[in-house]
Amino acid sequence: MTLLVIAVLFVLLILPIASVFFVSFLDEDTGAFTLANYVEVFTRNYYVKGLRNTLTVGLLGTLGACLIGVPLAFFTARFRIRGKALISTLAILVLVAPPFIGAYAWIMMLGANGFITNFFKGLGLNLPTIYGAHGIILVFTLKFFPFVFLMTKTALGSVNKSFEDAAENLGCNALQRFFHVTLPLVFPAVSTGAIICFVLSIADFGTPAILGRGFRTLSTIAYSAYTSELGGKPTMAVTVSLVMMAISILALFIQRRFLSKRRYASALTNRPVIQQLKGWRNWGAHAFCYAVVITAMFPTLVVVYTSILETNGPVFTGEYGLSSYRRVLLDAPEAIFNSFRFSLIAVAVIAVFSGLISYLIVRRENAVSGTIDVLMMVPYLVPGVVMAIGFVTTFRSGWYDLTGTGLIIVMILFIRRLPYGVRSTTTNLRQIKPSLEEAAVNLGASPLRAFVSVTVPLILPGLIVGSLMSFITAINELSSTLILYNSKTVTMPVKIYISVLDGEFGLAAALSTILLVCSGLCVYAVFLLADDRESSFV
Repeated sequence: MTLLVIAVLFVLLILPIASVFFVSFLDEDTGAFTLANYVEVFTRNYYVKGLRNTLTVGLLGTLGACLIGVPLAFFTARFRIRGKALISTLAILVLVAPPFIGAYAWIMMLGANGFITNFFKGLGLNLPTIYGAHGIILVFTLKFFPFVFLMTKTALGSVNKSFEDAAENLGCNALQRFFHVTLPLVFPAVSTGAIICFVLSIADFGTPAILGRGFRTLSTIAYSAYTSELGGKPTMAVTVSLVMMAISILALFIQRRFLSKRRYASALTNRPVIQQLKGWRNWGAHAFCYAVVITAMFPTLVVVYTSILETNGPVFTGEYGLSSYRRVLLDAPEAIFNSFRFSLIAVAVIAVFSGLISYLIVRRENAVSGTIDVLMMVPYLVPGVVMAIGFVTTFRSGWYDLTGTGLIIVMILFIRRLPYGVRSTTTNLRQIKPSLEEAAVNLGASPLRAFVSVTVPLILPGLIVGSLMSFITAINELSSTLILYNSKTVTMPVKIYISVLDGEFGLAAALSTILLVCSGLCVYAVFLLADDRESSFV
């Protein structure tokens, strides 16, 4: 089983990344070794500007997510806020919705012909449109703040209140206690959420592609370079992709290095007591919490609403109807079928390998299992564009070519979403004593039979939760499938992206609503099965 896992990870993870790395050092015309590709990326204004744009939207989007995620976590963790469960649920629903759907919804609100833009235009006020860097930053802020919120909220519930009480006795007011005591204690959680926001922001393709309008990031540059290099070696595309991956790894390294210099542990005693705010403070806290989640959820509601508006070609008539859904059945049934087919096959394989890999990590503590555990972090750090280009360079050669097939879509969905299943199953398996399996072996069962008959039923809830999370993210995958698809393997996210570019907003809204309903049902299933519903999503 160990050899099988190593072989799969080598073929689907290590080999594509290595091939991308190798191609980045080749001359496109001669195939000779060269550093010119990297020199061009760091000297040519086109790429330098893209790098600067990527860092700008990544850093500012992460900053925005922290500025609303941390206060939201503090209010809901420390004070009596009505509807806390609803706030967390809405935040999770925002989290599982694809960011490109949010970008498309903001166009319908604040685009050149958006209904909010037109409303203020009627009052004689010209609002700036959503296109450009500010729009991308807004979408990233409202899309990724749940990572900071959920992680910080969990950490705030574990802080030893004695530290804050000591600061209060020494004369610190509430604001000083928060910045000098509470925030430093939960900084590991805040920084981890921020790193996730940053990595996802710089890797996101759909949002800058839809809202950019000339504002290019490395992800859109890599995609453009790949499409322009079709038929040859995608040297510039892979070079730009590797720069993206290097930025993600560097950000993670800086965070780990910073955390290693301090100790953040405290005894899990004297936990904070939920307090009741009074007067304007109570109203202000409630207003802030609900304003954040409703604003973040509003684009999703706009998408659902516009899906039931009648259209005349690409134009909304203002009447209600289901013509957009009829168009889905006529024009895009294969996209729905492919999305479910590819995602379900990938998730079925993920469920099997999640159990095997989790068993190796937890029960076989050696150098090999440790390496496998580290490799499970790699799909989080590698942008989808990078992985897709790696698959193209690996699985397209003279005697075999998997590009454009359903198999390569399933393969990339499997390896990119495998960590969700492994993480969930590993958490469950760590809570099960090995003595249960040992008892089965002592009674005559083989190790394999003990695993199937004893361990698998006990970790089944973790397997199901991990599979559901893998399915949510797999069915919403855009960046990698956009590079690998053809007319026969188009998926719903790809069809939505194409429809938005073509101005077919009704069709895009209907497909987006179908995706959102599927994601919502999976979230509900996770709520029913998970012991800690919030930690399952971060």
